[in-house]
Amino acid sequence: MSNRPRLTSTPITADLLRGALDLERTERGLLPHRLPARARAQNTDGQLAVAEVQPSGVRLVLRTRATVVELDILPTKRVYAGAPPRPDGVYDLLVDGRPAGRASATGGNTLIIDMATGSSDVRQGPADTLRFDGLSADPKDVEIWLPHNETTELIALRTDAPVEPVPDRGRKVWLHHGSSISHGSDAASPTTTWPALAAALGGVELVNLGFAGSALLDPFTARALRDTPADRISVKTGINLVNTDAMRLRAFTPAVHGFLDTVREGHPTTPLMVVSPILCPIHEDTPGPSAADHAALSAGKLRFSAAGDPAETAAGKLTLNIIRGELARIVQQRAAEDPNLHYLDGRELYGEADSVELPLPDALHPDAATHRRIGERFAKLAFHAGGAFAGA
Repeated sequence: MSNRPRLTSTPITADLLRGALDLERTERGLLPHRLPARARAQNTDGQLAVAEVQPSGVRLVLRTRATVVELDILPTKRVYAGAPPRPDGVYDLLVDGRPAGRASATGGNTLIIDMATGSSDVRQGPADTLRFDGLSADPKDVEIWLPHNETTELIALRTDAPVEPVPDRGRKVWLHHGSSISHGSDAASPTTTWPALAAALGGVELVNLGFAGSALLDPFTARALRDTPADRISVKTGINLVNTDAMRLRAFTPAVHGFLDTVREGHPTTPLMVVSPILCPIHEDTPGPSAADHAALSAGKLRFSAAGDPAETAAGKLTLNIIRGELARIVQQRAAEDPNLHYLDGRELYGEADSVELPLPDALHPDAATHRRIGERFAKLAFHAGGAFAGA
């Protein structure tokens, strides 16, 4: 006879999840979304459709005496044709806020992306079960952070003791929007993306609307920010506008004003920080679009280059330096009537000296050590004494 404890199932409901704006009921379970259904209906871009359903910052949070927690999940893993395999997504376990375990799922679906043609294909695979055991039988808060870079359908939750939602601890909610760097690209795990690290250091609850390749000042994203309860808000924008070559300076300035106007409709006095891009040498003074380095791909490496011409800035093409200057000007102009609006130059998070010590491995995205540095610096600049997000 087995000595393993008997497990009982608990329905996975919205009160056990944090960081998602919507939950889609599927044939198997629940699929967390980081954009509401209305926004998704207005989106026609496949990149954003993939990014918003990757649950960066989404976590299962429960109060329990359980010594064993099992979670049935169906992941969807990304594979880039011709590129080296990506590591499996990581599920981080926290107990009373401290790291207590880590797991990855085998099986699942596979999304195959051909960067040369832009095409994609999904291959179906089986579900998997994560098991965390050996936990204390004391009452505790248990969090399972879902992979920031791997779509995860939640199928079933089983424990050897009753589960209940974690009571409100009175922590402030930080709502953040940004690009793939905010999404967590190339971070080691979901709790070590720079926003997750900064939130932990700042003692706040994170809602992460960082979308890989998709911080493009979309009006439906602004409305999602407007309609989401928050005590602190940050908007980090710029790099995606350059590497997609999405707009010129003439369109950029009113788009930023419109985005901020929409956010302010729902949060008229909430501390709001506009964050410009971190240093990215290939695009500091060279416009986009960004292009995959096919020579690097043929050698089994993923790397990017700038495909624009610096001379094109005369016609309004955007570079990171142009964007930083305009964002600083816009915030200064608006702050005369909006004292709770603040600006942070992204190079204070990652600048020239950092680029020498910790260069961006693919020329666009920071590695795990750089995520930690950015998170620590953001926490110090925003949440600690004198920061825009400090205080009550």
